[in-house]
Amino acid sequence: MNPKLKVGIVGVSGYGGGELARLLAAHPDVELTYVTSSTYTGQPLRAALPGITTSLELTCETFDATICADHCDFVFLAGEAGLAMHVVPQLLEAGKKIVDLSADFRLEDPNIYQEWYKAEHTAPHLLEDAVYGLPEINRIAIETARLVANPGCHVTAAVLALAPLLDAKLVDTSSLIVNSLSGVSGAGRSKFGLDYHFAEINESIRPYGVGGVHRHTPEIEQTLSQIAGEPVTISFTPHLVPVTRGILATTYANLTPRDGGGGASDLYELYQDFYLGAWFVEISEPGSFPATKHVTGTNYCQIGLAVDERTNRVVVISAIDNLVKGAAGQAIQNMNLMCGFDETAGLTLSAVWP
Repeated sequence: MNPKLKVGIVGVSGYGGGELARLLAAHPDVELTYVTSSTYTGQPLRAALPGITTSLELTCETFDATICADHCDFVFLAGEAGLAMHVVPQLLEAGKKIVDLSADFRLEDPNIYQEWYKAEHTAPHLLEDAVYGLPEINRIAIETARLVANPGCHVTAAVLALAPLLDAKLVDTSSLIVNSLSGVSGAGRSKFGLDYHFAEINESIRPYGVGGVHRHTPEIEQTLSQIAGEPVTISFTPHLVPVTRGILATTYANLTPRDGGGGASDLYELYQDFYLGAWFVEISEPGSFPATKHVTGTNYCQIGLAVDERTNRVVVISAIDNLVKGAAGQAIQNMNLMCGFDETAGLTLSAVWP
């Protein structure tokens, strides 16, 4: 029997870090050996995550690169943007493999990172080494990577919805619209502003980042442009909805002129073929559409589509759990590929229902 992979989580007390701990506790091939939290330093993991299994008898520590390297073979970085670029060089030098759940290594151009995140990138020399961690699009590169940039949650939902159309060059790349609804956990555990009070969120839906200013915009455009083989521009508007988990992305695109085909049934076959062998993407039958409740607690993305013949527009709807396929689950899926494990290991849970 091979020894289990020793894994650490930097930033375990956030929603993404906590979900990593929950999922890794049931992973057959790993052992969680190191967790950090600046808020809960010196306290048991269960102080930060009261619902975590009692089998994880770990103490939250202050991050130290040397101690982390001594305790771990593999490291998940689940902190805020700006942390990873400072600690990744030390961990890579120590021979560790890393999945970064922040945005620090998602954008290929450090100037674009500085424009959108208002900070200079301190490790631009590592951007070429970082592999973008969307397994359904980039599986082969992930398998040999030592540093993977885990995609954003809105990005995952939008890209999986639109990738088959762009790959087949069936839509006008200047006409793409993404309306994405997100649960409150997407804002993170440390958001304490007025907008996140229960009385402000409950029984209300509101947009944010309107007018193309949300930080996921350049990441969506970068990824879709690579798939399309040409520059892609989107109109992206996220919305906050009063649920804890989930993203439902409704995407629109104008179909390009073509001879024959292109109806909903033809596009259904296109999506089935494109995601053949993709464990965690499920295509709904024509006329059926996903809901966030269908994927809560899972690493699955469900996709449904329709063609509006009147406007010659295709509408694609995708649903994910923002904390699983949109964060921790996808990060573990990437780890599985990087370490030669079964891609589905620890990730085959059905949705929590009802």
